[in-house]
Amino acid sequence: MQQATDTKDRLSELIETASVDAIHQLLENLETDEIVHAYSHLSKEERLALIDLVSAEDGARLMEFIPQYQAVQAIEAAEVETAASILNELYSDDQVDIIAELDDEDAEAILEEMIPEEAENIRRLIEYDPDTAGGIMVTEYLAFEAHETVGEITKRLRENADQYEGYHVQYIYVIEEGQFLGVLQMRDVLLSRGNTKLQSIVIKDALVVKDTDSLDDLIGFFDKYDFYGVPVVDEDNHLLGLVLRKDVREAESDKSNYELLETQGIVGGEELRTMPVLLRSKRRLSWLSVNIVLNIIAASVIALYQDTLQEVIALAIFLPVISDMSGCSGNQAVAVSLRELSLGVVKPYELFRVLMQEIKVGLINGLVLGLLIGLAAFFYEGNAYLGLVVGGALAINTVVAVSIGGTIPLFLKKMKVDPALASGPILTTVTDMLGFFLALTFAGASLQYLA
Repeated sequence: MQQATDTKDRLSELIETASVDAIHQLLENLETDEIVHAYSHLSKEERLALIDLVSAEDGARLMEFIPQYQAVQAIEAAEVETAASILNELYSDDQVDIIAELDDEDAEAILEEMIPEEAENIRRLIEYDPDTAGGIMVTEYLAFEAHETVGEITKRLRENADQYEGYHVQYIYVIEEGQFLGVLQMRDVLLSRGNTKLQSIVIKDALVVKDTDSLDDLIGFFDKYDFYGVPVVDEDNHLLGLVLRKDVREAESDKSNYELLETQGIVGGEELRTMPVLLRSKRRLSWLSVNIVLNIIAASVIALYQDTLQEVIALAIFLPVISDMSGCSGNQAVAVSLRELSLGVVKPYELFRVLMQEIKVGLINGLVLGLLIGLAAFFYEGNAYLGLVVGGALAINTVVAVSIGGTIPLFLKKMKVDPALASGPILTTVTDMLGFFLALTFAGASLQYLA
């Protein structure tokens, strides 16, 4: 902890004294997590000063490490020329990710200052959905014409070593009249004679993905094939770019993290504590304000049974348990459905099949949980009827909770509503209302044995 604080303080001192060389050396020596931590604890003014001080290469390296929100914030705050020079040094996918988050005026101003070829490439890539192969691919790859020889391309590689330094060179891609022909391993290039034409050693029938393939398609592809990357082609088989395994895994992780945030009521994407307080508050309140209305509706059931609750005050102890345990069971079913939807294991139209499977689990778990809470109520109050009331209410509510939890994400997906965001509030409201209703109704019917 002390070392992290010392690193941040050291960086602040160097920024204050405008020690450009020392800043470069410090960033070179720090691990990625140390850079992210130190940058995140700088003041807004210090971050802006840092971006202005460092070289374009160091600025690009910093943008690759820090969270995307902070990278966008830094580019927005920087001078247009500075922002453009940094973006010129980034990989194409990172360029697009940042530009896409800027407002149109800022984005256009930066694009105008960038290298024309880089700007044109960004304009083309930004048209893709970010969760498709076209939106994830990079355009830094090596491609040569089939009629070229090994000697010609190796000479070009040596002459343009600086340009190709940051390229992904596990493979060389071979094209013919703009269309994808196949791939070459670097080993084959190095061991072939200089006058060998690429078309004679190219590996044809190489696997490719379409630029419109979804993130789920790409995840399935890399689960099946242990490739470093895969070429991306359009419907006419023109080579467009390269999707890297690491980028797909990163996109998969980001998607899972966003879904987790949504299930916890954090809407609007990533939240960091370096964001403005009012923005963070607004994002949370948009979900909490809806949830409080739903909770009031659920609690209104209790108001209808005030007399029963006054007669059987011990019931008040077990109502939260019934509500909470049913909610936990339902959320387990929600999590499984969300995961299966993301993997493509289940489709939105399979509601009935999912319902039947969840009912089976719900019956078993409901009986076990009902028995446990029933025994707890019996030993607490010494009244078997109280145990039957709370145990029966929890058992039935568990079956309902897992049935709703398993099917509501599929239904919402079919309605084109985000299941990760909406499933939780709906489930909580229904299970709370039903749990209270069942327990209080059973208690009212058994009042003479409970009072």
